[in-house]
Order: sequence, then C-alpha cells, then structure tokens
Amino acid sequence: MLRLLDIEFHKIKHNRASRILSLVYFGLLASIALIAAIKFDIGPVKFHLAEQGIFNFPYVWHFNSYMAAIFKFFLLLVIVSMMANEYSYKTLKQNLIDGLSKKEFILSKFYTVILFAAISTVFVFGVSLILGLIYSDFNEIGIIFSELEYLLAFFVKLVGFFSFGLFLGILIKRSAFAVAGMVVWLIIESIFKGFLYWNYRHLKFDASEKVDAIMQFLPLEAMANLIKEPFSRLGAVRSVAKQIGETVVKDYSVSILNIAIVLFWIAVFIYASYALLKKRDL
Repeated sequence: MLRLLDIEFHKIKHNRASRILSLVYFGLLASIALIAAIKFDIGPVKFHLAEQGIFNFPYVWHFNSYMAAIFKFFLLLVIVSMMANEYSYKTLKQNLIDGLSKKEFILSKFYTVILFAAISTVFVFGVSLILGLIYSDFNEIGIIFSELEYLLAFFVKLVGFFSFGLFLGILIKRSAFAVAGMVVWLIIESIFKGFLYWNYRHLKFDASEKVDAIMQFLPLEAMANLIKEPFSRLGAVRSVAKQIGETVVKDYSVSILNIAIVLFWIAVFIYASYALLKKRDL
C-alpha cells in the first residue's frame, strides 16, 4: 500500500496543476474559519454570524462538514487530471511495463482517493474543533465529541465522489470531459427527479416521499443525502419560522442506509474502473 501511495505522491508532486489545486482546496477548507469574521453593523442592528450559534458544539460538526463538502470539486479536478495525465504522458503504460499490475494501478488510485478524503476529514475536524473551542457556548466533553458521525459521512461522501471521478477519468481519458461527464450525470439525475415528481403529482403531499425513496439509490443523490443542509436547524431560523406560523420538521441525522448505498456505489465505481482498464489494450 505504501509503495503504491509513494508512486502516486511522486506523480502529484511533479505536477504543477495538481499541487496548485490541492493547495487551493485546503486553503478553501481553512477559509471556513473566515465565516467567524462576518459582521454587519447597520445602525442599531449589529449582526455577528459567529454569535448565531453556527460554531456551537455539536452543531459545528454538521455545519462545517456540509460547507467543506462544497469545495470537493477542486480535488475532483486533481483526481481526474491524474488519470488524464496517465494517458497523455504514457505513464500508465510505463508503469505496467515496469511490473505494476492493472489491479495494483487501480488500487494506487483508490488509496490516493482514500488518503485525500482522510486528510480532508482530519483537516475539517481540526478547524471545527478550534472554532468550537473559541465560539461555542457548550464546552462539556460529552457535547464536544457528540455527533461526530457527520465527519464519517463527510469522509464517505468524498470517497464516493472521488471514486466516481476516478471511474469517469478512466472511461473518458480527458479531465475536462470527465468533469463534464459528472455534470451531465447530475443533470440526468435532476431530470429524472423532475420526471418522478410529475409522475407522482396526483399524490400531492406524499409525492416528495415517493420521489425521495427512489432517488436515494442514485449515486449523486445518495452522496448529497449523507449530510443534509444544516441551516434550518439553527435556532434563529426556527424562531423566524415559528413567528410566521411554520414549523421545521426534518431529520438531520446521518442515515446508515445512505452510508451503505454510497459504499455500494464506491465498490461499483472501483470495480468498473478495474474491469474497464483490464479490458482495454494499452
């Protein structure tokens, strides 16, 4: 495993675009801390976002993992460019000539995906812990380390997303087209979701449940379901909703079923990548 990771690290280290994108990605993860600096002073109204409870334990794990997942597209570019470069610079063929099997080649990419996801998760954990210790109103150990399942969901989400990108990179061989393929698949899922809503329109209020029950098994939708939006969970948002006669009823927990679905897709993408590479005459 370490040998395979060392090979991939060597390739990334000598690729300027990958280095820059990786630095930008982790810089953006760190920029979550800048949210604490957002202040609005409009006459007598003073608004400080950090004081609204977004960095309170354990909510900070939910909020930061959701926000950090938005930046995953930068690392996706690194993943797909890794595969594009293998074909462009003939390093894939050279690796196979040097004795690396196709299985080991795919594993080297998958281990890199896991490593990127793990480093990202540890990074988000560190940023969230620091922000929580500074701004949280709750500092009891039991509260601080509760709801850490959002970090697990974040890790699984990244591995799933990057595995999908790895598969597209092998399938299409060009980084720009691979990213475009991801966008096209997102559009396909969105169109299918719209079709389901139209198909179940006669059910009125039950239509959403029917649609969600079907859509949860599609890859990108399953990844999106791992960490649900955290904004409506804020006390301030709930207070406003209550004042206008609305009640926010939503399950924000990390579902074991959603994790299982994404793990299934990870296995599909990695196996499909291997099967595709094994079938090709390089």
